[in-house]
Amino acid sequence: MPTYTSLPGFRDFYPAEFAVRAHITSTWREVAHRYGFEEYDGPPLEALELYTDKSGDEIVGQLYNFTDKGGREVALRPEMTPTLARMVGARAGGLRKPIRWFSMPQLFRYERTQRGRLREHFQWNVDLLGEKDSAADAEVLAVALDGLRALGLTESHIVARYNDRRLLERLLLEIGVTEANLPRAYNAVDKLGRDTDERIGTRLRDEAGLDDAAIERVFRVFRAGGLDALRTEFGGIEGVGAEIDRIAQFQQRLEAMGFGSFVAYDASIVRGLAYYTGIVFEIFDRRGELRAICGGGRYDRLLGTVSGADLPAVGFGMGDVVLTELLRDLDLLPDTAPSVDVYLVAVTENEQELLLRAAHALRHGGRSVLYALRPTGVGKQFKDADARGARHVVVFGPDEVAAGVAVVRTMGTGGEERVPIERVLAGELTQTGA
Repeated sequence: MPTYTSLPGFRDFYPAEFAVRAHITSTWREVAHRYGFEEYDGPPLEALELYTDKSGDEIVGQLYNFTDKGGREVALRPEMTPTLARMVGARAGGLRKPIRWFSMPQLFRYERTQRGRLREHFQWNVDLLGEKDSAADAEVLAVALDGLRALGLTESHIVARYNDRRLLERLLLEIGVTEANLPRAYNAVDKLGRDTDERIGTRLRDEAGLDDAAIERVFRVFRAGGLDALRTEFGGIEGVGAEIDRIAQFQQRLEAMGFGSFVAYDASIVRGLAYYTGIVFEIFDRRGELRAICGGGRYDRLLGTVSGADLPAVGFGMGDVVLTELLRDLDLLPDTAPSVDVYLVAVTENEQELLLRAAHALRHGGRSVLYALRPTGVGKQFKDADARGARHVVVFGPDEVAAGVAVVRTMGTGGEERVPIERVLAGELTQTGA
């Protein structure tokens, strides 16, 4: 008989693993609702050109794509932003601005698996569309940080590093990067800290057309330090001061919202994707042991490109894989042991009908209830109740039923109480009606 396993890079979610995923996604949803964002979803299968139009034909190598039975070129969604753009574009005129939407799709990419990266993952996407002011950027980053804070992470665990592509563009153009080569320069410097200076310099020379002197100036930009150091060294370049002021306002807004200790300016944050147009950010663990937990930024031209809806936009994506790794490392995952509110025990078959009536009443009242599905000894029933994490066990025995009561045991303390059966049938477990 063949033995089947899940495909490489894909996960089985047994109850314990699913409980972790549910804990994360329910926290994401609760925080998004706190900020007034509405949940949406779209199909997991989209036209291939939705992704190639946004990212170029080279993305096809990273996709699960095929020709469907209708002859259409399609792909499992690798990201949610193109679907968002398509959906908003279809109804842009009737949507109240700014649009505050979030989703938690399962995404698929055919990539090399490693710690923190699989071929599928669930991702929290939060987007704010229709507002150009940096207040929208700060609002979106605040959602991401609050989502992580609600999971138990503090400023000692995580940091959000941010930059602004408008500032980078002014500096790189001044250094000598042509506008056409800006995406290549961004892609090269996006590897800072993950590749050698020599290899990054080679890419800047070969792909962005820079000479050695210009390459040295590029490195100076990305290693200038904080905003004050950047202003001191490059503030004389036209427009740079105004861009630094814009970034400082973004920082001040986050500080006023209580996130000052969570954020830091970092000139090396680039986000290599070409569609970013303003503030960009990534959230990392402070120890630097994992990939970025979250990434996002402003993408004011993307919706117009994909859907024709010319709306400014800012958003982020936060995957569950890296986040789960970090929560596990910090012992912040929830207890996933099974639990149930009530386990009902029938001593003989004569109490079975009463047990079923009690189960219906307690479930109707909102409690989770289990019982043995076939006649079983009392000892085995108690053992099963303990294994399933029952908080209370309600025993129906011949003598108790004759007296009109059931015995309710609180498993944590071992305490017992004789409760009138009519109270149990009313969904109550104590003499006082609790």
